[in-house]
Amino acid sequence: MNEEVTFILDSTAESMDGAMSHLEKAFIKIRAGKASPVMLSTVMVEYYGSPTPLSQVSNINTPDARTISVQPWEKSLLQEIETAIMNANIGFNPMNNGEMIIINVPPLTEERRRELVKQAKSEAEDAKVSIRSARQEANKELKKLDISEDLLANAEVDVQTLTDTYIKKVDSTLDAKEVEIMKV
Repeated sequence: MNEEVTFILDSTAESMDGAMSHLEKAFIKIRAGKASPVMLSTVMVEYYGSPTPLSQVSNINTPDARTISVQPWEKSLLQEIETAIMNANIGFNPMNNGEMIIINVPPLTEERRRELVKQAKSEAEDAKVSIRSARQEANKELKKLDISEDLLANAEVDVQTLTDTYIKKVDSTLDAKEVEIMKV
């Protein structure tokens, strides 16, 4: 096969891999009932005048499946962290005991589980759109090449095969996440 065609196929696969890894990161942030330090990954704390990720100013642990503890490295940050968690609008009510902040992760209601599944489906659809646009870009690049019609047709079939493979990966990842979310 032509070197340029191989390059286009490789870069398309790389782009589709990027869409998959973005999807997996998005799924990590969708909580499935168990406490996880990742749930606080979007929380930014005002630290000496600049917004700083919570994980850089404190130690975040999960002592059990329903609790997250946040131990700041500087006690003076307790109030700031508590405010940041409430302002992050992630559905948590932090408790400040003077030493650390304790967050009880409420069990998910059926309605909330359905919302999370919708959110997961939306993220999966975004990943599929990225994969399809990578396919479209690859086909556009292939048509620009000066190659025979047979080689072009074969390359387009390869791109479609690659696309189908990644779409199946997205679907199976979504199915697994859906099962995880709906499990009580």
